[in-house]
Amino acid sequence: MSGPLPADRLRPLAEAARGTGTAVASVRGGESTVVCRGPVDERTRFETGSLTKTFTALLLAELTARGEVSYGDRADRYLPFRLPGPPLTLLHLATHTSGLPRLPPGLLAGALRAGWLSNPYAGFSEGDLLASLRRTRLRHRPGTRVLYSNFGGGLLGHVLARAAGGSGADYAALLAERVTVPLGLADTDCDPGRAQATGHWHGRPRPAMRMPGLAAAGALRSSARDLLRVLSALLDPDTVQERALRTALTEVQRPRLSVPRTGSRLCLVWNLRPRRDGALLHHSGGTRGFTSFAGFLPGSGTGLVALTNTAPTPLAPFVQAAYGTLGALEADRPRPKWTARV
Repeated sequence: MSGPLPADRLRPLAEAARGTGTAVASVRGGESTVVCRGPVDERTRFETGSLTKTFTALLLAELTARGEVSYGDRADRYLPFRLPGPPLTLLHLATHTSGLPRLPPGLLAGALRAGWLSNPYAGFSEGDLLASLRRTRLRHRPGTRVLYSNFGGGLLGHVLARAAGGSGADYAALLAERVTVPLGLADTDCDPGRAQATGHWHGRPRPAMRMPGLAAAGALRSSARDLLRVLSALLDPDTVQERALRTALTEVQRPRLSVPRTGSRLCLVWNLRPRRDGALLHHSGGTRGFTSFAGFLPGSGTGLVALTNTAPTPLAPFVQAAYGTLGALEADRPRPKWTARV
């Protein structure tokens, strides 16, 4: 007996979101479903916040597959100065074990002066990123502890752009060349000037987020359609033509370390929770006007994207509901029928 249709599982999540516009999409057994509420559709662009980091991880794996970088490379190999202390590697940056603080020193003070209530990252440039890095003291020796870091995510994208022969500001162009264009993602980029849904914070509309210095940590915009296409590629990398990208789609799913006291593991940016019936990989994101979630179960070919145009609230109920919906979709999927042999 088959379970509820995917749309029946998605509608409660879409309707429960506090945003005026919500898009929820799933893939299960190769079939996709999209449910939208409010003035949005499957092509509407939402700010994805920290989901950007999963794209940065894919870019790292793609450059590694080409032999242009290695996970064990020191980050300062591609910087104009040497970092003191023990080696800080690209893998450290991609697994939140770099020891860098959550935000670069000086960012909050500058944001309070320039626009904390409107666009707190807008005044923080690539030059500011490097200046902050020069005066940062690591919170711990790289590789010894997990400490979530937007600073590290932004630095990783900056370093990858330099490793590919450009400047740190070329992250968005490199991501398009190596990831979004090959995957056919027409709605996905870091451009705050393109049309997108209007975000809301405490019920008030917000201007488009600008993150020139930390683009690789949170500046990406995308649609339900595009993100579902990414999940489909992660679930079946063999459908992707480019060899390096095909390899990268597999590499980002490989566990790199265990998170103490949680039972969870970290892949390249993606969080992995072991389950009795297979791993569940997930990540979420938020900006001053948007909340996002993406998760998938490779063993069952099930994935979910959830996007809404309101900022995260305490305890992240929308993200938690999305996580639960993904589990319900997986539980409902049709199981193969076995015929006894006699």
